[in-house]
Amino acid sequence: MSREIPDSQVDLCGELGHEEEDDFTPIGLEEPFGFVCQGCADCCKGRQDIVLSGYDLYRLCRRLFLPPELVINGFCRLYMGSLSLLPVVRLRPRKDSGNNCPFLYKNRCSVHEARPLVCALYPLGQTIEQDGRVWYFCQNQECGGPRTSGSLKEFLEQAGILALERQDVEWARLNISLSRRVREAAPRLQRIRLKLAQRKICHALYLDYDPARDYLPQLRENLARLEPTLTRLLEEN
Repeated sequence: MSREIPDSQVDLCGELGHEEEDDFTPIGLEEPFGFVCQGCADCCKGRQDIVLSGYDLYRLCRRLFLPPELVINGFCRLYMGSLSLLPVVRLRPRKDSGNNCPFLYKNRCSVHEARPLVCALYPLGQTIEQDGRVWYFCQNQECGGPRTSGSLKEFLEQAGILALERQDVEWARLNISLSRRVREAAPRLQRIRLKLAQRKICHALYLDYDPARDYLPQLRENLARLEPTLTRLLEEN
């Protein structure tokens, strides 16, 4: 059974301190990239660093026909990131299954069509910069079937990644901006004021959504409502 990873070691970027394990050399969209999943589910086992974006959570809510609060309470951990100072939602592994994904049953993903981006990407990793540029790189992995011909773009299209990229880019840029604002203000804020700002951000990013409505319009509406309150809370005392 894998050890339990403390919340302080997993932030929006995943588990902290493990960047050196992967080769971050970007792969071009037209470069050859072949990977065939053998369905062993090893990548779903013992993982405690699966961080959900707001869109990931929204898609799970639609799949499970549950509101965000119930999905978080039933399958996730919610806390404030030690580096980002923003809310972090990550899947809560099932201890009775060796810290495996809560949606893994009989070596199959029970929410496959709504699986989080990090799962759909595997064995790729993704980096999104503030200007919206997206980079893909290959993670260390020892699974997969025989390599086949095909480009990275074809792999991403087959996995449904490119169809989600617009929402993912907007989410990433938003979090980069919010984290910068909160981290700059935090040293001069009273603790209760910082906590209130973080709670308001959490509602805007994760909780205040109707799964029956489209995601991006709701995100933008939430941000518009959040901005005056956040500006007031982060003002210098």
